[in-house]
Amino acid sequence: MQSFSVMVNTRSNKWERIRQELMNRIPTSRFDAWFQPVHTEENEFTLTIKAANRFFVDGLRSQYEPLILEIARQLFGVDMNVRFEVDPNLELADAPREKQSSSPSLVDGYIDPRFTFENFVVGSGNEFCYAASRAVAERPGEIYNPLYIYGGVGLGKTHLIQAVANELIGNNHTRIAYRTGESFTNELIQAIRNNSTDDFRNQYRRVDVLIIDDIQFIAGKERTQEEFFHTFNALHEVKKQIILTSDRSPRELTNLMERLRSRFNWGLVADIQPPDLETRLAILESKADLAGIQLDQDVAHLLASRITNNVRELEGALTRLTAHATLTGRHIDLDFARRVLRDLLHEEIKVITIEDIQKKVAGYYNINPKEMRSNKRTRTVAFPRQIAMYAAKELTQQSLPEIGEAFGGKDHTTVLYAVRKIDRMRRESSDFDEEIQRILSILKQ
Repeated sequence: MQSFSVMVNTRSNKWERIRQELMNRIPTSRFDAWFQPVHTEENEFTLTIKAANRFFVDGLRSQYEPLILEIARQLFGVDMNVRFEVDPNLELADAPREKQSSSPSLVDGYIDPRFTFENFVVGSGNEFCYAASRAVAERPGEIYNPLYIYGGVGLGKTHLIQAVANELIGNNHTRIAYRTGESFTNELIQAIRNNSTDDFRNQYRRVDVLIIDDIQFIAGKERTQEEFFHTFNALHEVKKQIILTSDRSPRELTNLMERLRSRFNWGLVADIQPPDLETRLAILESKADLAGIQLDQDVAHLLASRITNNVRELEGALTRLTAHATLTGRHIDLDFARRVLRDLLHEEIKVITIEDIQKKVAGYYNINPKEMRSNKRTRTVAFPRQIAMYAAKELTQQSLPEIGEAFGGKDHTTVLYAVRKIDRMRRESSDFDEEIQRILSILKQ
């Protein structure tokens, strides 16, 4: 067996190179806590990482196995076999005392380090849940136990509960277990099959903070509910913090045991609401800053006004725009955003009709909409009519004869003449091109 401290002086082995890369990629406090106490063994294609207990090994695997494999692949060009083992002869106390004092919590389950309170955008719909989550992070097990947050998909529930965990990581020697309702259920099923339910119970009942995301998944599953009921009682009796999220309030979980519904109401039940327009705009601004891009205000307003109920979709839309712009070298303007996000926005953008175009273009040029369908040839009427015909060709799926019919029975050649004329004028005059762009933007709103 080769210990961490010995390997520091062994520059030729693979683990030393992996370790150096890990130090560059993760915060120092996390590196010291997770990788100082471990011992390793390796051969050409297998790296074995050993720690003192199962809780530590499970947390190390869930948090860092993918990153270790990725680094090994990048450094050596091959897929290494990484194994995690418990060695009872090892003691966590062997780590340097000064490192222990600053080491973070032991975490069982993946906590995304990007989800923090600092980058959570607070608005009127989520400020209560945010304040409650911060209070729990400051005094786990003392107030709001359990903390039950419910609301629709993509509103920030997972961000908040993982922010609680990230707040505790690095500040306390707190054992945190994070699961989804589905993974908790699947682990129980596996434990029943393997006759290891005692190990399953001990795994969860020795934690300081238990976080279950989407607890509604256990509704209707009697054995899972029974196990969770007893785990809940065991933790609550000794003032260990329980944090739950759901898409519904406890009283709406009709397939949940009454005694569990009652316990979910023991602490604080808080609902998280869809963000208002100002909050959605702030979220976009925050995400754009993190991505290092300047987002046009018109584009931001388009996204924030169309995607109203799901922050995750809002962030996904920005990510897609950024990726397309980066790969194509295009500037993110309104037309670009509408084209790239047409599948996401099409349900919320009303169909543009020729009648809509006639009314808005007439309003822009201060004429009566009825004159769009007249035979008047004065410039004050004929020119706006040609612009409206051009816009109808650009923004609708109507054919030239159909457009002509909508303009008072005009021949399709009249429409074609108008389209070609406006197109030529746009190419010849930048000022006129900007005017047409403004009109098209008005028509798309």
